[in-house]
Amino acid sequence: MSDERTPDGGPGPSDSDPPALTEHRRIQRRTFLKQAGVAAGLAAGAGWVSLAPAGWPLSLKDPDGERGKPQKQVLRLPEGGFAVAPSATASVLGVAHGQGLEAMVRAAIDAIGGIGRFVERGDVVVIKPNVAFERAAPLGATSNPEIVSALVRIVREAGADEVRVADNPIESPEACFARSGVRKAALDAGARVYLPSPGDFETLNVPGAKWIENWPFFWRPFVGATKVIGVAPVKDHNLCFASMTSKNWYGLLGGRRNQFHQDIHGIITDLTRMMRPTFVILDGSRVLFRSGPTGGSLADVKEGRTVVASTDGLAADAYGWDLLLERKGSPTPAYFEQIRAAGLGNPDWRQVALKEVQIG
Repeated sequence: MSDERTPDGGPGPSDSDPPALTEHRRIQRRTFLKQAGVAAGLAAGAGWVSLAPAGWPLSLKDPDGERGKPQKQVLRLPEGGFAVAPSATASVLGVAHGQGLEAMVRAAIDAIGGIGRFVERGDVVVIKPNVAFERAAPLGATSNPEIVSALVRIVREAGADEVRVADNPIESPEACFARSGVRKAALDAGARVYLPSPGDFETLNVPGAKWIENWPFFWRPFVGATKVIGVAPVKDHNLCFASMTSKNWYGLLGGRRNQFHQDIHGIITDLTRMMRPTFVILDGSRVLFRSGPTGGSLADVKEGRTVVASTDGLAADAYGWDLLLERKGSPTPAYFEQIRAAGLGNPDWRQVALKEVQIG
């Protein structure tokens, strides 16, 4: 018998041992060495994570407590937004003039291909009006409730499973939706109205954005949404000169959004990166041509008798610029060119496919 011992303390191999026993002991020895190596590695790893500086990989050190905080979920809207496939035959701009708001909305949408091009049976559609201020509808600071209700009916007729109307007003949401008439109009037409509460916001990632790359967004109405339509009035704005469909998406932001006024044109450009809608409605039924965006006097409002539907929000805004009598012929807002440079719209509305119709 040899005096050699195995690593676990057992007897070592002997020349007289049977071959099977010798092989068994060799396997035991290899297994023991592997287990010892694993144990040593785990011990070294435990030492690493406990002793490594806070900034090093796998370190357990958390001197300021930040690493121990729950990480916020960061969400994204669908790649490509909610747009539908381009059409070789439909117009980019559909413009209806005249009388009868629902007829004008239908005509403008028909001019860009009809509602069946955009909404299918089973869709969940978010309609985003501008309900920013507690103003009565005739003052022009908010979307016309008759246009909102007409759009809800048209979308429901197309077979949408659900229509949601949502905005995050600057003033009291309940008061703004009630005073503007948008809440009643939407409900009567068969939509659900979403008013914001703190738990309704999530951090949204907007690739390429300067100001809102990761920013609180009114997320709840968009859960399960398949199509998005913006409805914005034509109105003057004291900072960016005109608030229309591109600026309208500001109402989906949460957080301290007033800080964006330092670069109002930059944030509007970011908004077009954030939201790529199915189409937009520019509400030119009346025009707040001065004292915007809040208004407050009927003397600041003129009849517009125009509704625009478009798959290019910037083209719609450029058309609306000429509806602002105080602005017509003036240099266009800086965000027009910024959005064009980003490849997100065309402000040369005369150069896009346009169809105009007269109603009544």
